[in-house]
Amino acid sequence: MNVNPQDLRHTLMEQGLSRSELDPDPIRQFQSWYARAIDTDLPEPNAMSLCTVDAQGQPSVRTVLLKLYDVRGFVFFTNYASRKAGEIDRNPRVALLFPWVALARQVQIRGRAERISTVESLAYFATRSRGSQIGAWSSPQSAVIKSRAFLESRVAEIARKFTSGQIPLPECWGGYRIVPDVVEFWQGRENRLHDRFHYVREAEKQWTIERLAP
Repeated sequence: MNVNPQDLRHTLMEQGLSRSELDPDPIRQFQSWYARAIDTDLPEPNAMSLCTVDAQGQPSVRTVLLKLYDVRGFVFFTNYASRKAGEIDRNPRVALLFPWVALARQVQIRGRAERISTVESLAYFATRSRGSQIGAWSSPQSAVIKSRAFLESRVAEIARKFTSGQIPLPECWGGYRIVPDVVEFWQGRENRLHDRFHYVREAEKQWTIERLAP
């Protein structure tokens, strides 16, 4: 049964976040918070803001969906010809934010983006609906197009091309893994005296945990 977010928000803000309850590993700590977010009525708890920087140093941000995560990092999928992919390829330093505002919680991640293997991308692509697979082939993501009709004609063309059988993985589509260097857990509290802890990577499997002022 899903938990009412307003009730949970009130409880979480009263309880706060203490150093003693944090897992030594930020991925396991994220797993705990993520599971709690999924158990509520929040729409798309896997939605995360991704910040990249272009060649002129101009940052840009958009929402993408977390599809996979493990000890190696956090994975989303996109068109490799898109603007964000181009910015990542030039500067792989990125930031993520899970804004679970309804729960008075957020998780911020800073680290390095890297392309995942074709095998991993194909394994996920095979789980997508046929419509989403056709969409990945059809959209020249981030490019200027003349009209919606152009996009719909591309979808119809690709649908005719792959009338039967499995749809192959597009060469220009796949995943990025964000390998974290810093992970911050923010718990809202009354009077803006929030609880903040960040994990800073010291070595491959070693993290330092520090409390930050709100």
